[in-house]
Amino acid sequence: MTGPERNEGDDAAPPAPEPKEDVGTVFTKDAPAASTSPPASPAPSTGRASDALKGWGAIVAIVVALGTASWFAFDLDRAGATSFWVLAIAPTGLVAVIALVRAGRDGELAELVRPVWGDATRGIVSAAILLGATVAIVNHALAPPGSVRESWMARIYLQLGDPRWLRSHSGVVALAVLVAAIAEEVVWRGLVTRLIAEQMGSRFAWVWAAFPYALSMLPTAWALRDPEAGLNPMLVLGALGLGLVWGGMARWTRRLTPSILSHAAFDWCVIMLFRLWGSGV
Repeated sequence: MTGPERNEGDDAAPPAPEPKEDVGTVFTKDAPAASTSPPASPAPSTGRASDALKGWGAIVAIVVALGTASWFAFDLDRAGATSFWVLAIAPTGLVAVIALVRAGRDGELAELVRPVWGDATRGIVSAAILLGATVAIVNHALAPPGSVRESWMARIYLQLGDPRWLRSHSGVVALAVLVAAIAEEVVWRGLVTRLIAEQMGSRFAWVWAAFPYALSMLPTAWALRDPEAGLNPMLVLGALGLGLVWGGMARWTRRLTPSILSHAAFDWCVIMLFRLWGSGV
C-alpha cells in the first residue's frame, strides 16, 4: 500500500524574510538595496560618478559659503553690530530655503517638520543637559575663569553685543535665535546629512555631517583669536559636539522638530539666561 502523494513543494524551504529598511531621517533614507541578480540594463558608471561629484561638490560649496560668512560675521569690527547678526544668520537662511524646496520636491517636507506630542519636552530636556555639559567643559576645562583662555569666551560674547541691549530687545533676540536654529538644523541635519547619505548610506551620515558643520566654523578660530591665548577653537568644538547630539536626535526621531527646539533653547540659554562669560558667571 502506497502512502499519500507528496506535493512537489512540500520540501521547499520557507521564503527568506525581506530585509528591513534602514531607519533614518526623512532626509537620510537609504536607496533600495541592490538586487542579487544582475540588472537588465546597468546604469552607466559615469552617471553615478557625476551624481557623486555633484553631491560632494554641493557640500563643499555650502561649507565654503557659510564659512566665509562666519569669517565676516565674527570680524571684531562687527562686535555688537546689526551686521553681525545679519551675516551670522542670513546666508544659512538662504541655503535652508533651497533645502526646503528640495524636500518639498521630494515629498519629504511635511514629514520633516511634522510635530509630535513630546517634542517640546525633548527639546527642553536635551537643551538643559547640553547646557550643563557645556558649562562643565568650558568653565572647568577649556576656558576656566581667570585663565588666559577665558578671553576666548569673552570675544564670542562681545560679538553678541551689550547684554543690557539684548535684554531690552528680548523679543527680537528670540526671533533671531529661532530663525537661526531652524536654518542651521535644516541645512546641516537636513540637507547636508541627506547629501552624505546619498553617497555613503544613512547609517552614519548624521555623524559625518557634524564635521562639515564644524569646518564652517573654522574661520572663527582666526577671526576670534587672542594675542596671548592664540587661535579660538570654541565655536569649532561647539559645532562638532552639538552637531553630533542634534544629528543623533534627527536620526532617531526621523524629524528635525526636536533638534530645532533643542538648538533654539540651548542658544537662548547661553545668550540670555546662563552666560558662559560676563554677567551671571
